[in-house]
Amino acid sequence: MSPVYDCRDESQLLSGMRHARQAIGRGELVVLPTDTVYGIAADAFNARAVAGLLEAKGRGRQQPPPVLVPGVATLRALVAEIPPAVDDLVREFWPGGLTIVLPAQPSLSWDLGDTHGTVAVRMPAQKLTLELLEETGPLAVSSANLTGMAAAVNIDSARDMLRDSVAAYLDAGPSETGVASTIIDATTLVGGAEPQVRVLREGAISRERLRAVLGDLLEPDLEDDAVSSVAPSVEPSPDSEAPGP
Repeated sequence: MSPVYDCRDESQLLSGMRHARQAIGRGELVVLPTDTVYGIAADAFNARAVAGLLEAKGRGRQQPPPVLVPGVATLRALVAEIPPAVDDLVREFWPGGLTIVLPAQPSLSWDLGDTHGTVAVRMPAQKLTLELLEETGPLAVSSANLTGMAAAVNIDSARDMLRDSVAAYLDAGPSETGVASTIIDATTLVGGAEPQVRVLREGAISRERLRAVLGDLLEPDLEDDAVSSVAPSVEPSPDSEAPGP
């Protein structure tokens, strides 16, 4: 069975981080903590590794994973443009539980799946994972579970589902919130005729908090919490499983 490192123990933390860096560099998968739920991670620029991530979850290319970044500088390198409203959101909610879908930088050489030219990006509020991201670069990260099952909020749940498809498990204790990130589609803010931000999944960040920043740029509130439509890069599975942590 793939090793589990209790990263609350300093000696295991050092070994675990080293193993995780090496595994990512070899194109293998790692389970890591975030401030929302546990995630399964792969080098975002290694197409074989990303395909392995999707296979480990039992997911197809039509459900590409979001990308975690260590900061705004990396976001700027991955997307075609950061509109002023997105800049405001990033200042307010990053690091934290907000995933933002934007047009991807067209010059990037990567294959996350059928993204249709978009990418979903988040900076997590988890020190260990941010340190790993600083060393590995952007990671494609999806919730650490099999498709159709609940996202893992502790390392045992993730290990029970993913087993040896993952090279190393980094354990930081139970997830801080256990609530997946909110996902918004901000693609129409980049050259769109009718700019409007859509909520694809309401999670850690509420619509009310988003509206306090976006005002009328946020879509009208729905009568219920159903998702009206989804962007290609974060299309949920038929059972509405969360596409990312």
